[in-house]
Amino acid sequence: MTLLTAKIRLLFLIIISSTVLSPLYAEEGISDHVIRIGGVLDLEGYSKGLGINMKAGINAAFKDEKVKNRRIEYITINDSYNPEKTVKATNKLIKQKVFLFAGNVGTPTAQVSLPILAKHNIPAVGFFTGASLLRPGKGSIINYRASYVQETAKVIKTALKNGIKANQICAYVQNDAYGMAGIEGIINALDDNQENKVIIAALEQIKNLKGKNPSRNNIGPVGVYKRNSDFARPGYKSLIAWEIAQNTQCKLVITVGSYKAITEFIAYSRYKKKSWIFSAVSFTGAKNFQRALQKFKINNGVIMTQVVPPLDSNIPIVVEAKKKLGADFGYVSLEGFIVGKLVLYGLKKIKGDITRKNFTKALLNSRFSIGELTFDFLNDNQGSDRVELTVLDQGKWITNSENIWSFPSSH
Repeated sequence: MTLLTAKIRLLFLIIISSTVLSPLYAEEGISDHVIRIGGVLDLEGYSKGLGINMKAGINAAFKDEKVKNRRIEYITINDSYNPEKTVKATNKLIKQKVFLFAGNVGTPTAQVSLPILAKHNIPAVGFFTGASLLRPGKGSIINYRASYVQETAKVIKTALKNGIKANQICAYVQNDAYGMAGIEGIINALDDNQENKVIIAALEQIKNLKGKNPSRNNIGPVGVYKRNSDFARPGYKSLIAWEIAQNTQCKLVITVGSYKAITEFIAYSRYKKKSWIFSAVSFTGAKNFQRALQKFKINNGVIMTQVVPPLDSNIPIVVEAKKKLGADFGYVSLEGFIVGKLVLYGLKKIKGDITRKNFTKALLNSRFSIGELTFDFLNDNQGSDRVELTVLDQGKWITNSENIWSFPSSH
């Protein structure tokens, strides 16, 4: 055998052995020891309580868990609820090679991150937003929670059943896609009849305005505020203008925004001696919202929709979350825990190689339970339609909401 032939044989053996010993295809974010999950959340801005608690819940779910002998690492970057920062953070995590994104917080932030994830075929799992742009949305999107449309519709339909009229329902919302999801919910909940024609037309006009922070005040039964601000007066005046123009009163004000901004609005309205009933969607964040309201000694007259089981539930997933989260246990951290468990379930259900395609295939078009909490992906990409009303009573959220509709006489 010549020296040249020996070298060729050796090179051939090296190629063959490396092919056998290493996988033919390794998905990004997967190594022999770690599965890397990314998340872009508000950890420092106006809604930092939401990001911090979502992160705590997901980390609690991942702790001490392994999938095919790999531990789960949750890598997060702060975006301060700012879409420009979201884009940079998303691209940074993609360069760091994460397998999927989970628990991202916010609608305007999801609006800019989802197209990037779709371009790279990266799944988006359990984002903390009920906006319609994720239902179904482009790319591999897997939602846990009910939509904002479902949340606002539940409050409005309950209010109508309890004697509140359509022209007595107003809204105070963030002036972006998040707030407009709430307006869409109001439109969907109102009967399309002659009596509501003026209201629906005004709401449609407000919802359809384009651009960044358009002038949506003083058009209909809606007041708006700019994202990452808490200046409540212009939105308040918009509702007063509606009351005067329509010779009515806003008995129920649907709010869709951050806990700090909504608290400032409620406090300003109470300062102005308004006895409006207020409702807030789950994104507002129950624990942070309650603490913010307490600073103004506001302890009643507020409804909040929740998309997770009651905190005192005895089902295993809630009991486990309470044990693992300790003092951090609450509605938002519980949702984070559920999202983490959903990711784990999908990873563990995969047969064969852990790939993004196999992950989404393991969850979609199926119905299953995790810790006695049911997820149904048979007909869409949303696992739960749960919406429950809680009411602020003496500074605590309770599930009995019957007396709220007679506020303030019932307090």
